[in-house]
Amino acid sequence: MSRKANAIALPALGAFDRKTGQLSLQLARALKNAIHKGELKAGDLLPSTRSFAAALNLARGTVLEAFEQLVAEGFLESKHGSGTRVIFSPAAQPTSKAVPAGDIVLSDSARAFARVADRIKTLSPVPFAVSVPVGDTAPDDVWRKLGNRIRARGPGAPSGYSEPQGAKPVREAICEYVRKSRSVCCTPEQIIITSGTQQGLYLTLQILLDSGDSVWVEDPGYPGITDIFETALRDRNMVRVPVDGEGLNVEAGKILAPQAKAAFVTPSHQYPLGMPLSMSRRASLLEWAKANHAWIIEDDYDSEMRYAGHPFPSLQGLGPDNVIYLGTFSKILFPSLRLGYVIAPEPLVSAFCGARILMDRHPPVADQYVLASFMTEGHLDRHLRKMRGVYAEKRRVLIEAVNKWIDPDLAVLQPSDQGMHMVLWFRKGTDDREIVHKGIQAGLSLRAVSPMYSGEGKSGVLLGLGGYTDEQIAVAVQKLNQVILSVAV
Repeated sequence: MSRKANAIALPALGAFDRKTGQLSLQLARALKNAIHKGELKAGDLLPSTRSFAAALNLARGTVLEAFEQLVAEGFLESKHGSGTRVIFSPAAQPTSKAVPAGDIVLSDSARAFARVADRIKTLSPVPFAVSVPVGDTAPDDVWRKLGNRIRARGPGAPSGYSEPQGAKPVREAICEYVRKSRSVCCTPEQIIITSGTQQGLYLTLQILLDSGDSVWVEDPGYPGITDIFETALRDRNMVRVPVDGEGLNVEAGKILAPQAKAAFVTPSHQYPLGMPLSMSRRASLLEWAKANHAWIIEDDYDSEMRYAGHPFPSLQGLGPDNVIYLGTFSKILFPSLRLGYVIAPEPLVSAFCGARILMDRHPPVADQYVLASFMTEGHLDRHLRKMRGVYAEKRRVLIEAVNKWIDPDLAVLQPSDQGMHMVLWFRKGTDDREIVHKGIQAGLSLRAVSPMYSGEGKSGVLLGLGGYTDEQIAVAVQKLNQVILSVAV
């Protein structure tokens, strides 16, 4: 008669944190660690759960739960009358030899997305990063109090899935807001909440364009759209249409691609140059879209920040049947909010909902209720009035500092009475990429303008207005002057 194998001695499993609880999970992790280190080997018979519990001063149920978890994961095997054995052995697993990085073959798509990650990096919140909220205008206290109040009621922490369009209260608040401030014509049912403008733009292009379709894109233009065509939508045709002092050159677009399916524009504040689309160009663009059954994608990313006169009315209000309107709260409140919206003509709403379901089901819900209250209780209007005053002052300080410290023969500011950034143009032959590189080393946050052109572009950098004191702006401009002097030819 064979004798039953003796159980192994208990390995050193370390101390358990009894204050945090989850002792069965801690025990399971300790046993897996012992197996991976070779302290427990395949075939080893573990002590009984009763002995285990007594040795570790744990409840027997805790040990049973840990054993059951490891049996389910394939580390242990338990048979009635035979006890519990280790069946997993790291040494028995096939080992893979590390492949040198140079030998890994990446797809064209992977390489394209990697280039985007390298080009568009989050800049440090120092001068002159764009869209960093000015400290005394950030709505931290109001937002926190609203959030606490709403979460205490219940809707701020809803359970279950939400509608792909977003919470109705925030859509109703946005509808009223854009009607009053931007002359947009819509209903709450036409609004789709997004995780910022970039997601709205991605959804829009996926929905509007089929393989081989063409779309007008401003030149220079927003890298967030040009990179989409160079990565995910390489089977669509991006047609770069030049921008002049009146904005997108519509006549040039008609020559380059008269049958384009859509046109992407930043009509209130062209990105990156800053001029608005003239009224004659607006009329011409809307006429072209209507005649060709084409769509206009209107990115209204910072129209609220106009310092002379009232904000320009939206294109959507002039042609609601042909315009998809993109808006965001990330720039006027705080970038980490990641809440934007699309206003789509009614025939496209179902398509947006379907695309949204496949992307991420629906937007995060809790902050939508906070935003809805922030808007309906008047906080957004007060916040924007304050922001315009503060940013107008920061703009004045920046202009004075540039005029004082930077030689106009080397660099000049692009005139602009709107937006959260300005463009500093360099003398011809100056490498703006090198200035960005050296500027970052000097503790500045800069973005070069020339890469935003389709061909050889003008040399310049974007200078964000927000987030910095007057003293910080003055010091940063002096640093930038030294960088320009070191690069200028």
